[in-house]
Amino acid sequence: MKVNDLPYNYPDQKGHFGPYGGSFVSETLSHALDELRKAYAHYQNDPEFLEEFHRELKHFVGRPSPIYHAKRWSEQLGGAQIYFKREDLNHTGAHKVNNTIGQALLAKRMGKPRVIAETGAGQHGVASATVAARFGMKCVVYMGSTDVARQAANVYRMKLLGAEVVPVESGSKTLKDALNEAMRDWVTNVEDTFYIIGTVAGPHPYPMMVRDFNSVVGKECLWQMPEMVGRQPDMVVACVGGGSNAMGIFYDYINVPGVELVGVEAGGEGVDTGHHAASLSAGTPGVLHGNRTYLLQDANGQIIETHSVSAGLDYPGVGPEHAWLKDSGRARYEPINDQEALEAFHTCCRIEGIIPALETSHALAYAAKVAPSLPKDKVILVNLSGRGDKDMHTVAQAGGLSL
Repeated sequence: MKVNDLPYNYPDQKGHFGPYGGSFVSETLSHALDELRKAYAHYQNDPEFLEEFHRELKHFVGRPSPIYHAKRWSEQLGGAQIYFKREDLNHTGAHKVNNTIGQALLAKRMGKPRVIAETGAGQHGVASATVAARFGMKCVVYMGSTDVARQAANVYRMKLLGAEVVPVESGSKTLKDALNEAMRDWVTNVEDTFYIIGTVAGPHPYPMMVRDFNSVVGKECLWQMPEMVGRQPDMVVACVGGGSNAMGIFYDYINVPGVELVGVEAGGEGVDTGHHAASLSAGTPGVLHGNRTYLLQDANGQIIETHSVSAGLDYPGVGPEHAWLKDSGRARYEPINDQEALEAFHTCCRIEGIIPALETSHALAYAAKVAPSLPKDKVILVNLSGRGDKDMHTVAQAGGLSL
């Protein structure tokens, strides 16, 4: 696909985005995935299901989330106008709840009373625990012990909501390892358990399903931007770890000519140092967690440990749809390092009175970097995917403070 080969219509029936995606799983999970694919195919266009989904988004989450003009920051930068899609204002504080509501409603219809989830920054864990409480389900959340330590507030929130949080001690003790453990749980308890994956990765149908549920973000922007600025943005910017918030805002813009899509990865200490999580900028294709995509791996195909100041971007892969958008040229992906993200975090706090998540701060840093080089009548729309309450400890520590 070239940039102008529209309309865009991926994945195919087997879950492939060009050479990426698919379903690479053990035989023990094949039945569970077949069951899930059939259920989603049945309900994804079911009027009653969609009505309940949108009712929950409106009355429980508080959608639509507004668009906000970061006027003071734009004036200070002296170039393009920066707007935020305020996903931080959702119930639970991030975009994650859009997807977890959709998957929980599907789990209910499939007769699965127990849900499990993996989490890095804790926002997906909180969102999963929240919907489990909302619908009366048992919830178990797997979280790397490194992330448990740096996201203690979110761990407590999950427990308050009735979830069991299981610290994972294997590997790098971060998101990749939490996902491994959740997969093992699912294999063991497949009859009564629904696995709520938090990103657009994993075996088919997860990349498509998570994207579809979170695409409410971009769908709102399509009518909100003309209402607010008289037209669509010139550029849409979102941070990318696994890639759910980015696909949520990108998807409905793929078929809109003239809108540039930019995903911002975790450059960590710098891509050239090897201490980063920029799979699309520095990775190679391979298979991880049931799908083929870009991965950070060595010459033998072994996964390399990642680094990012933000727990939610600390993942050695990326959703397969992002891999295809990169190769096709429809989107491009740029790294932002820890220091740049921290600077954008502090600037957004001081100038706009908004405390963004550290994940989101990578997207903000990129927008602030390119805005001065663009004319003042250009418009950049940033998906402000989450709020930074969860990151107070990390930010304080980075500044040599303690809370």
